[in-house]
This record gives sequence, C-alpha cells and structure tokens, in this order.
Amino acid sequence: MTQAYTLTVSKFNNIIKDIFNSEELLHNIKIVGEVFGISQSKSSVYFSLKDEESTLPCVCFYGGAMAGVKEGDMVIATGSPNFYTKGGRFNFVVGKVEPFGLGLLFQKFQEMKEKLEREGLFAQEHKKPIPQNIKRIGVVTSKDGAVIQDIKNVTWRRNKAIDIVLYDTKVQGNGAEKEICAGIEFFSNYDGVDVVVVARGGGSMEDLSAYNTEEVARATYACEKPIVSAVGHETDFTIIDFVSDLRAPTPSAAAELLTKDTKLSASTLRRDISRVCRCLDVYVADKTMRWQQDKQTFLVLAEDYLFERKSRLEKQVTKISAKIKDFVVEKDHDLQLKLAHLNKLNPLDILALGYAKIEQSGKSVTKIEQLNLNKKFEINFVDGKLEAVTAKED
Repeated sequence: MTQAYTLTVSKFNNIIKDIFNSEELLHNIKIVGEVFGISQSKSSVYFSLKDEESTLPCVCFYGGAMAGVKEGDMVIATGSPNFYTKGGRFNFVVGKVEPFGLGLLFQKFQEMKEKLEREGLFAQEHKKPIPQNIKRIGVVTSKDGAVIQDIKNVTWRRNKAIDIVLYDTKVQGNGAEKEICAGIEFFSNYDGVDVVVVARGGGSMEDLSAYNTEEVARATYACEKPIVSAVGHETDFTIIDFVSDLRAPTPSAAAELLTKDTKLSASTLRRDISRVCRCLDVYVADKTMRWQQDKQTFLVLAEDYLFERKSRLEKQVTKISAKIKDFVVEKDHDLQLKLAHLNKLNPLDILALGYAKIEQSGKSVTKIEQLNLNKKFEINFVDGKLEAVTAKED
C-alpha cells in the first residue's frame, strides 16, 4: 500500500506552480476562444476564453494589448499559464491578443516567412541585378485594374521607347495564385522582356493573400528574369516582397524605378537610394515585429515578477506585524504586573487599612524614641492629618 504524504497548502501550491513553470511546451502558446467576462483593475484586464465545452480564466497585465477587444469577440491569445500560490488561482497570462480571422492569416504569413527564410529564398546572394538599360517590361496583373494604367502612364512619361507586355491574371480570390504563378513562369521563359513586374493595388491582408502563398514564392525564386514586387501600398508587406529581386512600394514606383529619364544621374541616385530604403524597410519591419513580440513577453514577465515580489513582501509585513503585536502584548502584561505591585506599596492604600503615619519636622517617625516630646508632631490619616503634642505628666 502506498503511503500518503501530508503537505501544507503553501507547499502543495508551490509544487503546482513549479510544474507549470518547468513545462516548456506550455510557454508562449496560442489559444483560440470567445472572449467573455471582461473586467479591468488599473492596468490589468481580466477575462475568460470559452468554446463549446470549456472556459479558461485569463489576465492581461498590459491593458493596451486588449484595446478594441469586446465581449463575444473570437480571438487568438498568446501567453503562458501561471498558478498564483498565495490565492491558489490558475490564470492564463496573455501577452498578445489578435482577432481570430486576421490572426490566422498573420500566423500563416509568419510561419511561411520563417520557413522560406530558413530555406534561403530571401538570401541576398540569390537576388538577380536589375538591368540598367531596360527595353521591355513584363507585367503580371489584371488588365481591368488601375495598376496597369499607372504603370503605363509613369513608364511612358519617362521613356516612350519602352515596351510593356501584360500577362492578365486575377489578383485575388480563388485560383489567383495559380494564375500569378503561370504569368511568372511565362515571362521566365520569354526572352522578349528584360524584367518582370508582379503588381496589384493595396488591400487587406486577406486581399493580398495570393501573394503570401508558397506557390507564388517558389515561382518567383525560380524565375530566370529579375522580378520586381509591386504589391499593395508602401506599408503592405507580402512574401513575394522578400523573395523578389527588388521591392517597389507601389506599382507606379516600380515603373519609375525601372525607367530612366533625361536626368540620368539623378535617376541612378534615386534608384540606389530607393533600393537601400527598401532593404531598410524590410529589415526594420522584421525587427519591429520581433521587438513588439519581445516587448509583450517582457511586460508579462515583469508584471508576473512584480506580483510575486509583492506577495512575498505582504507575507513579511504580516509576520513583522504579528511579532510587533506579540511584543506589545507581552510588555503591556509586564507593565500591569509592575503597576499592581506598586499599588500594593501605595502609602494611601496602607493608611486606608486603619494605619496612620506620624511625621515631626517633615521626617517620618517610626519609633517612640525618635519622637521629640517637647515639639508638635503630625498624625496622617487617609483622609487628612492632625497636629498633636505629648501630654505632660502631673
């Protein structure tokens, strides 16, 4: 028969906390659920996540991470479990909250980006130089959108001698990535163009999802011709931006980067500056995302650390207060004993028992032989005193 061990509450709670802290698989995980029961205390937000079968209590010590989140929202919460030993409470400590739909797209984007980066698809040494004297540009985009018109207008305003060849494709929706890949492969094998531009206008992350696919990334990497990515606005970043040989912030900017006007020296300088800026944009965007994630993690850990330190301090204050109280009680008891002893020695209490105190010339008289029979003396009672003289013998 197995012997049962007896533990204190604190010991048991600390064991539970150590189990959670030591399990690496539980750290910095993502949980999907519906938000309910939101409440806020200072900078901390308390809420729960639920699905059809279970609920999970959560706390976010960085209130800004919960901005815009409301009851009933489906979210992805990133964080780690934590067990507070003082109160015996379990919470999932949240560092970041994302809307469920956008969160999944962003998560897939990050996973795809990291996978392709590990495989070397973003490596600088694999990027092909952009030709200096371009005569014909291949464009992969929709024939019906404003993008192709912008490219034509900018290109021909700067250099009317440049030809533009369009490969018409969908830019979003079902099958868009397959058509984009087909356009890239067509120009890869077409000797008539010097450079390829893959372009579309701005949109949401979902609208740009075709350009975040592995198929488009690998087609771009395998293309024999230099590829310029001109997808979305300047603030939009897609997987093809990292794989392409050059990223342009907009389709119009791509046309400008690939053409020269009469001010050749200014154009060359502008192109070089733009290339450096694009590289810096990619670098800063990547580092900014990582910094934001690290900052959220640090804030969660800092809040957790401060909470534990506060709990320890409160325990110490409680112990010290108890010791001070015990000390005061003990000293008060000693004082009461000494006061009782002093009361027993109080002359008035003795006189109240029927005794009297005799004084002569301000001195106490305790024996007859001390009394001067020729002088007055005082007899002190509890309620007053009398003067007296000795009677003369006849």
